[in-house]
Amino acid sequence: MPEGVALARDLVGPAMEAAIVRLTPEVRKVAAYHLGFADAMGNPTRSRSGKALRPALALLSARAAGTPPERGVTAAVAVEMVHNWSLLHDDIMDGDTERRHRPTAWTVFGVGAAILAGDALLALAQELLLESEAPQGAWAARCLSAAVTRLITGQGNDLAFEKRDDVTLAECLDMAGDKTAALMACACSIGAVHLGAPPALAMGLAGFGAHVGLAFQLTDDLLGIWGAPEVTGKPVRADLRSRKKSLPIVAALSSGLPEGAELRALLTSPDPLTEQDLVRAADLVVAAGGRQWAENEADAQLAAANASLAEIDIPTDVRAELTAIAEFITARQW
Repeated sequence: MPEGVALARDLVGPAMEAAIVRLTPEVRKVAAYHLGFADAMGNPTRSRSGKALRPALALLSARAAGTPPERGVTAAVAVEMVHNWSLLHDDIMDGDTERRHRPTAWTVFGVGAAILAGDALLALAQELLLESEAPQGAWAARCLSAAVTRLITGQGNDLAFEKRDDVTLAECLDMAGDKTAALMACACSIGAVHLGAPPALAMGLAGFGAHVGLAFQLTDDLLGIWGAPEVTGKPVRADLRSRKKSLPIVAALSSGLPEGAELRALLTSPDPLTEQDLVRAADLVVAAGGRQWAENEADAQLAAANASLAEIDIPTDVRAELTAIAEFITARQW
């Protein structure tokens, strides 16, 4: 695990737990469970989970602006709250019953309670930025709001794709740019923005984050088909089971190969998919080039991220840690 991720867990975890005390008791109970601070009965637990990637990037963003990581904690907490708002809602929209090896919040507390907990985290994130004493709290809030707007756009397109059989690879990449890369770009720049760093630095960091976000989504989509349950917290071939229009699947469907056509027929069939069907579908994604395309594109996005980083003037140790995190989150873990 990169050093920056471990530091983020040490600094941001306690700050997150302290911040949600502001929430009403019922909402706080759901949020604490989802964040891993408590079990379903509200008892404290040490099973805090999550990769802490976005908080780590936010802290590094503050360090890139020449300040200690502690000054980036508020921005890091805000980004992580927005991320978890999206996860609470995503689980409901996707019908996911397990996250981070535990039942999802909506299955434990109900759909309404999970929606409210997500909304509360979203509002609290903005509140923390706007009331902070940092030089540019308002600009940081605007940065986060813009990322949220794009995230909602991406999620809306993701849902719309479920009803279409003609989704193009370009559309799928645009959706990933909105749904995943926008918040990652914000995470990589918000610490610098919050502390009043020069715009050129913030923009350079955001560019790095946008490429990392796409590489992350591509890797996540690969894990959604071939990832081991102990790594993903979900059943193997989960994205095929839900007939999701993920990037490797759309790449295979767009290949023009016979295997792509067979995959399309399988995924559009009204009949339930058996385990044998799912195994066959995964093989077809490989045969049609979807897996190889996604792996190559993830590598290309990671290279582009490093190229973006090379163009900005930041401390050597910060550059090394940003690169390490980018490589860590795009590592193949099948």
